[in-house]
Amino acid sequence: MRIPPLNSVLDGVVDAGARLLEPNVRLGVTGLRRAGKTVFVSTLVDNLLKAGRLPFLDVVSSGRFQASRLRPQPDPDVPRFDVEGHLAALTGPDPHWPEPTRGIGQLRLALRYRPGSSLKRAVQPVATLNLDIVDYPGEWLLDLPLLRQSFAEWSALTLDLAARPPRDELSQSWRGWLATIDPATPAEEDSARRGAALYTDYLHACRRADTLLSLIQPGRFVEPGDMKDAPLLTFCPLPGATRGRGSLWALMEERYEAYKTNVVRRFFSEHFARLDRQIVLIDVLGALNAGPSGMADMKRALELSLEPFRHGGAGWFDWLFGGKIDRVLFAATKADHIAAHQHAQLRTLLDRLVADARSSIRFEGAAVETMAIAALKCTDSVTTEHEGRQLRCVRGVPVGRDRPTVLFPGEIPEDADAFPSERERPYNFLSFRPPADLGRDPRGLPHIRVDQALQFLLGDYLE
Repeated sequence: MRIPPLNSVLDGVVDAGARLLEPNVRLGVTGLRRAGKTVFVSTLVDNLLKAGRLPFLDVVSSGRFQASRLRPQPDPDVPRFDVEGHLAALTGPDPHWPEPTRGIGQLRLALRYRPGSSLKRAVQPVATLNLDIVDYPGEWLLDLPLLRQSFAEWSALTLDLAARPPRDELSQSWRGWLATIDPATPAEEDSARRGAALYTDYLHACRRADTLLSLIQPGRFVEPGDMKDAPLLTFCPLPGATRGRGSLWALMEERYEAYKTNVVRRFFSEHFARLDRQIVLIDVLGALNAGPSGMADMKRALELSLEPFRHGGAGWFDWLFGGKIDRVLFAATKADHIAAHQHAQLRTLLDRLVADARSSIRFEGAAVETMAIAALKCTDSVTTEHEGRQLRCVRGVPVGRDRPTVLFPGEIPEDADAFPSERERPYNFLSFRPPADLGRDPRGLPHIRVDQALQFLLGDYLE
């Protein structure tokens, strides 16, 4: 075991003492694209600031919660999450969904409360918990598995995936170009840029596909942030295992390794490695819409993206030398898109989807929970009659329409193994517009089980 320098230990002790008086908890809002991370963070903050719709958060229901307020974020070099702008989009005169996350964002929220036990109140009558929320594009999450893969390994896996349905049709132009080049030939910048451009076009096609393809790597190719046109983004997978000096293969491999070092590893160490708690948002309904191939692709992407995280029980030494994520919540989002009686089936389906990942995380010592939630409730459950049959439906205003509509999107089977075939596609889960007049309600944005999610993620800190 490597012993840290004495000054690092002393700094850790000082920091641990400060945490005892005013602890910080760093929550990572992770998940693949379309899962609703931006709306979840906005709703979470809005409800903690107003505390009017949190009956299942114990510190609120017991009357111990006093107030919360936004504070300057701890990392001055990280962009601030624009919660005000996102809430304005949701609650303005023409409510609409905010723009999805394009880069990393961070926010600090200070929660003031009275401790639950008389012993704690005797030491500190009023306590403060600093909640640091970290949000980032879902595509960046899928860069993490690259840390454990060589260029040859990543190339072989990516090429194999690209040759299978439904990706084979989407990758035709890029794979056609690969058939015309020899990776052992001397490297030319034009070839590297051409290959990277065609590969990027393929990734964008995957992103737009109706089958909701989730495994898109590298993430910065489709969400470059401030790295647009950088040489680090001009590589692509190549066939074979040619490593001759000065070859196209060598150039691509060099840029791949530079991407891992300068982008992925740095991003992981500065943000992911510091998380205390984690919520993984998953668009299960979108995967159902996409069919079995979309569901399988999402499952693989989730398992790969969670491997690099440090999960496990927290201990005293973690406060000194760097902690682990000791609570993980998997949440199926957009539960308001189905009738309320279907929420149990949605959670069962989520359990199946994350079974392997959940088992692995629990083995490492972290607590794991699953839930069906809606960060912003946009519909009501209603019952209607159709051809003599009572159907439980949802009523809301679909995106692209201006009037409420009653919809029966299909029922999730009680048996999680009873998936329809690729051809059947019996589901039609639509996106709904944010309800009008959200800004007039002083209690906070309406949601489904966000308070229960907060109780699992933060309840022990607020005892």
